[in-house]
Amino acid sequence: MSANPTSASITENWEEDNLSCFAVKSAESRGRALPEASCSLRTCFQRDRDRIVHSKSFRRLKHKTQVFIAPEGDHYRTRLTHTLEVSGISRTAARALRLNEDLAEAISLGHDLGHTPFGHIGEDALCRSLEARTGRRFEHNHQSLRVVRHLENGGRGLNLCREVEDGILNHTGPDLPSTLEGRIVRIADRVAYINHDIDDALRAGIIDPEDLPEREISLLGGTGSQRIDALVHDLVDSSWEKGDIIQSPPMKEATDSMRAFLYERVYIGSVASRETSRVNGLVESLFRHYSDNPGLLPGYVENIKDDLSTSVADYIAGMTDRYAIRAFKDLCLPSEWEL
Repeated sequence: MSANPTSASITENWEEDNLSCFAVKSAESRGRALPEASCSLRTCFQRDRDRIVHSKSFRRLKHKTQVFIAPEGDHYRTRLTHTLEVSGISRTAARALRLNEDLAEAISLGHDLGHTPFGHIGEDALCRSLEARTGRRFEHNHQSLRVVRHLENGGRGLNLCREVEDGILNHTGPDLPSTLEGRIVRIADRVAYINHDIDDALRAGIIDPEDLPEREISLLGGTGSQRIDALVHDLVDSSWEKGDIIQSPPMKEATDSMRAFLYERVYIGSVASRETSRVNGLVESLFRHYSDNPGLLPGYVENIKDDLSTSVADYIAGMTDRYAIRAFKDLCLPSEWEL
């Protein structure tokens, strides 16, 4: 009697028979930094997806805001909802292009694990604090890679496949991911945040529908779902059998224009930007306090055995919005005396 094939081997055989020649097949992965025995049920990329979802840093994303600082409404995006939206878009595009959907999903779920509290305002504040003391910049894509390589699992990291790490690192920045699955996530990230940040800004009353750029809206669509649908269809049509992930020139121009509009009207000239000075003061105070009092750092941060400034940046970057606010209050406000 022949041996019963495992779920993982069935999936790997299916990938070989059905995925594009441009796809990364699970059986052909470049592997992990620390070799491991394979799993009979899950391919290597499926295991990476599960490791990310079960990580502490992934759970903390639900209390890290995307644009608005500690919003009172229940329907504003967080880093977690943004991550899930990127994952959905990435999976749809990967499936349509016959690329490895599991790899695209793992990259998208891990791409923002290193993001700071308070969105991009918090990232800028932490970058200034670290740069002033060390000359080094803080960049959330590098921190996301640091989280999965070194900070999770008490300093052991998640030991992800090299293709997943590459996609996480290069989802933004000057270098493109080495895989097409990673390049899908890079574009899907922008497609997701442009459209959901418009939705959140409209809900908050920061902009009105008539403020949106007329030419771009006429091309992309009047609603968030229409714009995402148009952009994903364009990505698939433009990339089909090209050996690359690209947008058509009109769609890329419209995407860049919408992004510039958001920076001008929402990220910089909005209610969110009014929080900048307060966030700057909070992050800088926390950085200075823990740098002057390293004994207050939790043991799991100290155990990584890096220089003090890096450990402080790790700790602050891992905070949720509300944890950072509470830590700042404990630092700056007097507590009640128990008599």
